[in-house]
Amino acid sequence: MMRFAFLFILVSMPILQSCRQHNTHSVAFYYWKSNAGIGDTEKHFFERTGADKLYVRLFDVDIQGNIPQPQAAIHAFDPESLAADYIPVVFITNRTMAHTSGSGVATLAEHVHELILKIMADQRMGVPAEIQIDCDWTATTRERFFSFLGELRNISGRKISCTLRMHQVKYRDRTGIPPADKVYLMAYATSDPIKDDGKNSILDIPLLKDYLRNIGDYPLDTDVALPLYSWAIATNHLGKSKLINGVTEEELPSAVYQKTGDRRYEILEDTFLRGIYLNKGFHLRIESVSPELLSETRTFLETKINKPFGYVYYHLDSLFISRFSPGMLK
Repeated sequence: MMRFAFLFILVSMPILQSCRQHNTHSVAFYYWKSNAGIGDTEKHFFERTGADKLYVRLFDVDIQGNIPQPQAAIHAFDPESLAADYIPVVFITNRTMAHTSGSGVATLAEHVHELILKIMADQRMGVPAEIQIDCDWTATTRERFFSFLGELRNISGRKISCTLRMHQVKYRDRTGIPPADKVYLMAYATSDPIKDDGKNSILDIPLLKDYLRNIGDYPLDTDVALPLYSWAIATNHLGKSKLINGVTEEELPSAVYQKTGDRRYEILEDTFLRGIYLNKGFHLRIESVSPELLSETRTFLETKINKPFGYVYYHLDSLFISRFSPGMLK
């Protein structure tokens, strides 16, 4: 019996090693700044994770005067900052799709493609093999958005990918399956940060598990985007709240911010935070993603998705990556 058990272990070892190799995941990052600047901290972290792709948001598209207009285009990007393939990402608001007629979809795709090529040429980012579109489409805009993706593929001749929100997974019978070569599941932003319901609105595990319980049978090639960012929700004397991006607990001096609970503070004197003026007596709530929360999310996803996939972390910024070691993200 002992000999049989020993033989079983010997036979199993190659199988276990093969499983571990199969379960390794590529690592990439998003970069979501208009005023671009990748420093040494970001560069070294990127290299140590083994990443070789950076998904760079080039510009947004939103309705202005009933016309789709580009906004917040990236500038001053140095492609020599990283040894990476740069994948352009364009964020298009859902209301842009709602306001674009069926006949206007092709024109929108043409204009978006032209601006992508112009910005990438101006910033010396090379010729993209893939174009990614970020849009929170709905059941009412799915036809126009899907048509837009098809037009963009025809115009560009490139691989076309798009982001995938969790509600688009759970309610895929309503929102449809996009005609994309690949989707990037945004496994974050699970609820409204303004609603103080005691949950972490960036990443709430019970909600994520509910919405993604059937992600394993999603019919498209899928990579997973996970959050590294944090933010603050400031609430005034009238109970009205405002979101302030990029805030961490480490930057809150105790002389100004008195801790009143877990990630909660009262402001002791008038101050500015990320350019936002806050009065004495306002309250602040910080939300972030801990290494433990990130690990729990990854464990769940890796039991649900039974095919090779990579992780794309949002986003490459020294403000956020300091909470993680490169090994945590592999």
